[in-house]
Order: sequence, then C-alpha cells, then structure tokens
Amino acid sequence: QVQLVESGGGLVQPGGSLRLSCAASGSILYIYTMAWYRQAPGKQRELVAAITSAGNTNYADSVKGRFTISRDNPKNTAYLQMNSLKPEDTADYYCNADIKTIPIYRRDYWGQGTQVTVSS
Repeated sequence: QVQLVESGGGLVQPGGSLRLSCAASGSILYIYTMAWYRQAPGKQRELVAAITSAGNTNYADSVKGRFTISRDNPKNTAYLQMNSLKPEDTADYYCNADIKTIPIYRRDYWGQGTQVTVSS
C-alpha cells in the first residue's frame, strides 16, 4: 500500500508564495516521475510541473519562471515552490507519482489534494 500526503496549501495574497510538499510512504521500491497537477472549479485537471528521478523538470507555460519543482529522493518527497502567485493559480493541487512497489508492481498514485487560494 502506498500513500501520497500533500501539505502546505492555504490562503495567500497575490504576489505571495507558498511551498507544497508531497510525501510518499508505504512499500516503495522506486519512484519514477513525481508531478503536481491542479484543478480549478469548473476546469479540467492540468499538469503544473513534473520531475524525473534524475531531476529533469518540465513546467506548464503558465507557471514557468514562478514555480519550482524539486524532490528529495531519500525522503520520497517532492516539493512545489510557488512564487509570485496570481488569483488564477487558485485551485486544488494534487501530487502524482509513478511508483514501483514491493511486490513488484508499477502504477500511478494520487494524493488527496491541497487547496491553494490566491486572493486579497
């Protein structure tokens, strides 16, 4: 059994910063790509940022230069540093991870989500 637990969401003013964390736990053999998605009310879930086990990253155009994804492999944790936040960044943010478990099985896992609200 694998769990992804997000933390760090909340209410922030425009221009502010937040740091999200995603900790994976359970019978983990290896974590491949970890990613952050978000879903705003009435919109489809979209990829925000992703990072491979080697540290290669990619970002949605809307967050490039403002958000930074990172990970701590020994801790099985990913982070999303969000700076210069805008009201349009308001959404539920979800962690996703491609994980190989013990016994040997590989699939995507999702966290429960953490809410980010950018408002004055």
